[in-house]
Order: sequence, then structure tokens, then C-alpha cells
Amino acid sequence: MAPSLTKDSPSAPAGPEKTFFGHPRGLATLFMTEMWERFSFYGMRALLTIYLISGGPDASKGLQGGGLGMDLATTTAIYSIYLSMVYLLAMPGGWLGDRVWGPRKTVTIAACTIMVGHLTLALPGSGTFFAGLALVALGSGLLKANISTMVGQLYDGPDDPRRDGGFTIFYMGINIGAFFAPLIIGTVGETYSWHLGFALAAVGMGIGLVTFLFGTRHLNPASSRVPTPLSREERVSWLRKGMTWLLIAAVFYGVVGLTGHFTLNWAMVPLTLAGVVIPAGVLIRIKRDKDLSAVEQTRMSGYIWFFVAAAVFWMIYDQGGSTIQAFGTTKAATELFGIGFPTSWYQSLNPVFIMALAPVMAWLWLWLNRKGQEPTTVVKFAAGLVLIGVSFFFFLIPLLMSGGGTLVSPMWLVGIYLIQTVGELCVSPVGLSVTTKMAPAKYASQMMGVWFLAVTAGDSVTGLLSIAGVDLSKSGVVALEALLATLAGVAVYMYRKKVRALMGDIH
Repeated sequence: MAPSLTKDSPSAPAGPEKTFFGHPRGLATLFMTEMWERFSFYGMRALLTIYLISGGPDASKGLQGGGLGMDLATTTAIYSIYLSMVYLLAMPGGWLGDRVWGPRKTVTIAACTIMVGHLTLALPGSGTFFAGLALVALGSGLLKANISTMVGQLYDGPDDPRRDGGFTIFYMGINIGAFFAPLIIGTVGETYSWHLGFALAAVGMGIGLVTFLFGTRHLNPASSRVPTPLSREERVSWLRKGMTWLLIAAVFYGVVGLTGHFTLNWAMVPLTLAGVVIPAGVLIRIKRDKDLSAVEQTRMSGYIWFFVAAAVFWMIYDQGGSTIQAFGTTKAATELFGIGFPTSWYQSLNPVFIMALAPVMAWLWLWLNRKGQEPTTVVKFAAGLVLIGVSFFFFLIPLLMSGGGTLVSPMWLVGIYLIQTVGELCVSPVGLSVTTKMAPAKYASQMMGVWFLAVTAGDSVTGLLSIAGVDLSKSGVVALEALLATLAGVAVYMYRKKVRALMGDIH
């Protein structure tokens, strides 16, 4: 589960009291807000694939009706585009917090947008579904950067000894919310009513919003200030540009719709292309910036290796909520040891594995470090890529077993998610760390957003493949993806000395 975006704030005074596990009281406010926001986000996400295929050609006979009845390719494309947009919108979300509203106001607007989005999803109909999905993606992008910024503002700068512990506690809120969401929202939505499940997601975000509003008095006053506000001329310029593009899009899609040519692909193809082109454009712009020193230019060349590797990783990893979830819904037994369960519960496996394994992995790296044997950043990245490839090689076994209509054991899916989580713990924390270390000084605050564009790029490739008609659940395609990730991991390992040289003095 990709962690939320972090960004250091200017020097801010520490909170006046330590009442939340020895941390400023404001951490409790942000912890609860994030936990409930993640509860709503992952609860809806656990239902998304199942709801889209319900009533369609790829649905299980035992699945309740009332869904949108889409095939698996369209479902995977929609799911992938949705996730890619959440992470793509984190960059403009951070920009709005920095230059227009300030972090506190941006998070309030984001929470309201997410809640309205879930309420819109609770209304029947495909039109309201896509409108609600767009609102949730927009709100999540607005919130992602700014709430983590406010966590950083609780502490006395980057050297405050409590800072890392505070972010660790904050990230626990993410996984607690993500763990319980499928068990509650997934059960209600999958068993009783899809739209009641979406409504419960709105309730979760509502609780998070109320918690945030009541707890704002414990936050750093800097969270309500705009760090670098737009000048009047800049506001007019941005407004003019925004309205121009909005008018162009409205006219274009109006003509397409009125002439009867509109299909879902008219919306999905531009979004997936944007998800590939924008990350590439951002990297090229930074790499070609003449203000960067020779050392920074070299580091950016090294960073591109990590970015591409991460995009391959997330392309496969995020199929845990689409391709693998659909397989678990349609091809796996829905009971284990005689106990039945909704298939949306599979989405609780990753957060529970994260909570169980993250301390173990952290201890392992420290233990190896003391022995002088801790793997380098490049080797950890290579291991993560190989593991995500192994997870899809492992996926091939139940995939082939189910060919004759046999329902496979749910334990096969547990194994897939376990392998992927270990891979994630090799890639995600390391990627966050190396991004902050290799970022050019000019782009120090923007590079965290650039890192999350790797998720956008990976999911957009998945979306493009699905739109092109590639069946990502076919054994040949799964084997090809597994081979691609494994070879990428081997390539990163083989060229580790070259990448290490490009990193300079970064360890």
C-alpha cells in the first residue's frame, strides 16, 4: 500500500503538549482523520472491481446482481485509471495547498469532496457512479499531500527526534483504516447492498472530517497559512488557462456526445495517455533544467532507473485489486475451514501483512547493518521487482488449476498477497527515502509528488493494455508480466554498480 505523500514544512514550532504516545496532540487529530479517510478509500476500492463485474460476463454465478455488468478488461481499465488519477492529482493537490488555500483548508475541501463522491456513488446508475469516482479521486489527490505536510509541521524541523516516530504512528492509521474497511464496507456492500456499502464509505469520511474540524486547534498555526501565495497576476493567468482548457474540453466532448459517437473509451484513452505522458514530461523537464548542478544532473540520471523500476512494480502490484481480486471473486472458493467470507476481504490481507511484517523488515535491515551486510538501495529495489515477478509466477498455479471450472483454495491468493507485500516493503519505503536524498535542491518539495507519478505511470500502462483488449487474466499474459518484472529486477541488479555510481555520495 503506497504511503501518503510527505513534504517538509518550513521551521515550525513543536506542539505544546505530548499527550499522544509522547507526540503533539495534533498527531491524534491527523491520525484519526487519515485513518477514517483510508477507511472510506479502501472500503470503496474493495468493492470497486466486484461491483463493476457484477451481472457481467465474467461475474461469478453466486455474486449478487445490481452491478454495472462490465467485462474484466473494461473493469481493469476503469480500476487502473482511477488509481492512476488519485496519484496524479496529488501534485496539483500539493500545489493548491502551497499556493492557494493552505494545507488546513485544502484538507477540509478534500474531505468534503470525498464524502460527496461516496454519496454520489451510493446513488444507482452508471452516470452517478463515474461522477462519484471522479470526485473521490479528486478529493484523495487534494488530501494526500497536505495532511502529511501538517504532520511535519507538528515538529521542530527535520531534526526533531520525534519526527520519524510521528510519521510511523501516522502510517499505522493508514493501515488500520485499510484493514477494517473491506471487513465492514466490503461485507455490507457485497452481501447486502452495493450502494449501502458506498454510503458507509461516506459515513467513514464524514467521521474523519468531523474529527479534523474539532481537532484543528491542536495543529500548528502554520497549517492555515499559504506558504507561497499566488500574486494577483498569477491568479488571473491560472484562472484564464483553466477556463480555456475547460471550455475546449466541454466543446469537444459536447460535439462527440451530440453526434452520437461518445463511448467510454473517449474518456479512458486520454486519461491513460495523460498518466504516461505527464510523468515522462515531468522527469524530462527536471532532467533538462539548466539550473541543476552537474552532480544533481547525474543523480537524476540514476533516479530515472528507480522511477522506471517502480512503474513496472506498481503496474503488477496494483492488479491485486483488479485482476487478482476478480480471480478471487470468480475462480476461488468463498469459504475456508468451513467458514464463508465475502471476497472483498482479500483486500484486508495487504494491510495486515504490512503491520505484521514492517517491524520485522526494519529489524532485519538494522541487524544486517550491524553485521555490515545490509543490502544497498539498488539491491533492495531489485529484490522487490523480482518478488513482484515471483508473485505472478505463483499466480500461474491457481490460474491453471481453475481452467476446468474448479474453484481453487483461497490460500493461493493469501500467498500471492503475502509475496507482493514483502516486495512492497523492499520498494516503497526505500523509494520514498531515495527520492528525498536524490532530489535536486530546486525540486526538493516536488520530488515526492514525482515519486508517486511512478504509480500513475504503472497503472496507466495497465489501463492502456486493458483498453487495447489485452486479457490480463490469461496465463500467457500473466507469465509475460512475471517475466518482465523478474528480468527488470535482474537488470537493476546487474547494473547496480552503474546506478550506484550515478547516485554519487547517496547511500
